Amino acid sequence: MYRQYKSSEEANTKSTKMASKKAASSPTLKYIIFLGSTREGRLGERVSKFVSNHLTKKGKYDISVFDPGVMKFDMLKKPLHFYKDRSEAPEWLQEANEQIKKADGFLLISCEYNHCIPPALANMLDHFPGSSFSWRPSAIITYSPGIYGGMRAAMQLRAMTGELGCISVSNIFGVPEVHKAIDSDGVPQNDHMEKDNDIDKELRY
Repeated sequence: MYRQYKSSEEANTKSTKMASKKAASSPTLKYIIFLGSTREGRLGERVSKFVSNHLTKKGKYDISVFDPGVMKFDMLKKPLHFYKDRSEAPEWLQEANEQIKKADGFLLISCEYNHCIPPALANMLDHFPGSSFSWRPSAIITYSPGIYGGMRAAMQLRAMTGELGCISVSNIFGVPEVHKAIDSDGVPQNDHMEKDNDIDKELRY
């Protein structure tokens, strides 16, 4: 039994190393960050800058940011997939959809409003059909000024990403006391942000 266990363990280790080596030598991956807040004085921009900077400096990723505070995501009236002829949809919406379809993965950055997903994030995602997101992984990154780091919104995003077809990886990166953890330029201010941050590992795998 022990020999069988050791043989299986060695095979698993070898397989993991081969997968990691393959990922390391793969071409640049395209990720989209969905920033989930439009509130005045929002802290999400800090988190978005931090995540974008963290991934960009690794030299393996092409990062785009979908920001509902900048893009034209008004209150949803007609999502892209409700157009019988999608060429009649606004050009910016068509372009955004093509960008989503070409992405290798997604990072959802969410605060927590009344213990729920912020409406700006759900509204933005609902502009597109689930088929645009399907068969790619997603990562959930939540934050709050309090000590829980937005975990209740994260649990709801688990269900939402599953319905969109971009199931979230098991690791959730929560940022408690975000105003102390990251400065306005996205620079980490504590050990949790510096050392415990491996946002891309499961996405890349």
